[in-house]
Amino acid sequence: MTINPRSQSRRYAALALYQWRLTGEDPMEIKRHLLDDPEWLDAVAGSLNGSEDDAPPDSKERFNFNMELLDQLLTGVPVHVTEIDAQLDRVLDRPISQVDPVELAILRLGAFEILFSDSIPDRVAINEAVELTKLLGAHEGHKYVNGVLDKVARTHAAASGRPV
Repeated sequence: MTINPRSQSRRYAALALYQWRLTGEDPMEIKRHLLDDPEWLDAVAGSLNGSEDDAPPDSKERFNFNMELLDQLLTGVPVHVTEIDAQLDRVLDRPISQVDPVELAILRLGAFEILFSDSIPDRVAINEAVELTKLLGAHEGHKYVNGVLDKVARTHAAASGRPV
């Protein structure tokens, strides 16, 4: 199955942002590690979705991603994390520290696209985050991510005078 390069970029960004939250390592350094060590990437991805025994993707699939989008996400989310988390705090049903780390990485990624990427429609950002959560998150976590990001999008649209 061929994965859309932009979706693959979001997947890698989610993995790197997850790693960033756990280790505090610079996301661009994590990206370098990701590109230099595909087996590490496969291990991280496998550990998140419980598929350690699955065959790793072939190299054409692994490196079929949009570098510009990956860079935008890995620089943008950390730069705007305070603003992103403030928006998330307004709509979460629990403290941000209690959100599953994988789902938080995906929520931050989706919220960044909603709040700071005018070229990406909110529905696309939400759908991509939902699909990532189905792949990497907890069972039924995609419903939570969908609800939270929908609220972020509605709040942002109302504040900026855009139609919802």
